[in-house]
Parts: sequence; structure tokens; C-alpha cells
Amino acid sequence: MEKNKLLRMDNVGIVVESLDEAISFFTEIGLKLEGRATIEGEWAGRVTGLGAQHVEIAMMVTPDGHSRLEISRFLTPSAISDHRVAPVNSLGYLRVMFAVEDIDEMVSRLCRHGAQLVGEVVQYENSYRLCYIRGAEGILVGLAQQLGG
Repeated sequence: MEKNKLLRMDNVGIVVESLDEAISFFTEIGLKLEGRATIEGEWAGRVTGLGAQHVEIAMMVTPDGHSRLEISRFLTPSAISDHRVAPVNSLGYLRVMFAVEDIDEMVSRLCRHGAQLVGEVVQYENSYRLCYIRGAEGILVGLAQQLGG
């Protein structure tokens, strides 16, 4: 019997308090808003295990069209924990990494919009320049600029 094959990673989900702030932040990085919707109903609660729920979502897509970020704002039930200020060595999903063309320009632009550099921009061998920033609502984002060819 042939093993079921993975087709792709569809999206990564992030829960926020302000959908508009998160959309603005990720738009500044370079993602495009693909659509907004309200998710509710018995079927949705069966998927998440939360029962009755009412959630606003925004789907953001990378310029190449291959990766998506689903940003969610829970109206009911409300969020029960907050990992936005957790350091990078905390358990669970904490950051999403984006490949950028010019890391210095991107960091400068995002900082003008309220983002904060977590440590510093570092160079890994002759391969990458990397950093972490905290953006809208303290969301941890990694940026990577490939060096050379």
C-alpha cells in the first residue's frame, strides 16, 4: 500500500486582538490580503474542539503565492492565554520566518511602524543575515536575507 503523500503546507495561523493592526503589519512586510471572513457554526467548533465559536479571519499570502498566514480574532470564545511576549526558547509555535531581499531596509521600515528588534541583525557564515523582530501585538517574526548568488 502506498503511503499518503504530503501535498503542501497550506498556512500558519496566528491569533491576534486587532485584525486590522496585524493586516497592516504583515502588509508592510510584503504579504497581500487575500480575503477576510467570519467563521462560525457547528462545523467550525467540531474542527477546533472549542464548540460554539465566532472568529474573524484574514488570509494573507506571500508575493510568490506559495505561503499563507491565517490571522484570527476570536470573538467567542475569547482568548485564554497570551504567548506574545514569550522568549524564542518557549515551548510551542512562536515565530514565522520570512525571506527578504534587504534586511536592513525591512528592519528600518518595520521599526518606523512600531516593530522592535529583539536582539540584533547577525550574519551566519557567508550564507545569511538574520534577525528577530516583535511586530504588531508583540508577534515574533524572523527575517532572513540570503547572501551571495
